[in-house]
Amino acid sequence: MPYPAAAPARLPSSPLALLVALHVAIVIASNYLVQLPVMLLGFHSTWGAFSFPFIFLATDLTVRLIGKAPARRVIARAMLPALAASYVVGVLFHDGRFNGWGALQDFNTFVFRIAFASFAAYVLGQLLDIQVFDRIRQKSRAWWLAPAAASLFGQALDTAAFFSIAFWRSSDPFMAANWVEIAAVDYAIKLAVSLLLFVPAYGVVLAAIVRSMRAQDGVPTAAAG
Repeated sequence: MPYPAAAPARLPSSPLALLVALHVAIVIASNYLVQLPVMLLGFHSTWGAFSFPFIFLATDLTVRLIGKAPARRVIARAMLPALAASYVVGVLFHDGRFNGWGALQDFNTFVFRIAFASFAAYVLGQLLDIQVFDRIRQKSRAWWLAPAAASLFGQALDTAAFFSIAFWRSSDPFMAANWVEIAAVDYAIKLAVSLLLFVPAYGVVLAAIVRSMRAQDGVPTAAAG
């Protein structure tokens, strides 16, 4: 399957707001799910490993369709709302249960540390993902290579930053003792999910978008390959 061609300048600016909202929603969900441990093949991990790869899919599609600069604007607009919303949701649903609105009256340093770690990891991981993706896509016509490489490096930095900032010498004894193992398993799961599910999904969604754009412009569908 050849790398589908796209016309970045033709896309309207309105999808940027939707992408920002999507990024914030995924970060919030992942920060909640990372508090829920799960055992996989005898290793400790969290449910957050299954949700966060969605962001890399959205970012790679953004870079491919409307360019590197707009993708960076999405991150710039999403990072502070994601930080604030992650803290609020983390306090309200700490340990996976609703703690009541009164929980917001006291500043929760444990939850804020997780929210800040997510903020730092999100910014670092996404910027690296954009850089790797954009550079490789310009040099290779293999449609899968850029998203695969970007996931490999971007998620490695994201995972290392998040778990080290959030749980190194944490007040949570379990996470303090197991964060390295959890981070390694988390990265392996996220990478597997990305390569097996989201990279193929990237190709399918991109091809569909390109066909739709060209159909609107009167270009034969067969030319989108």
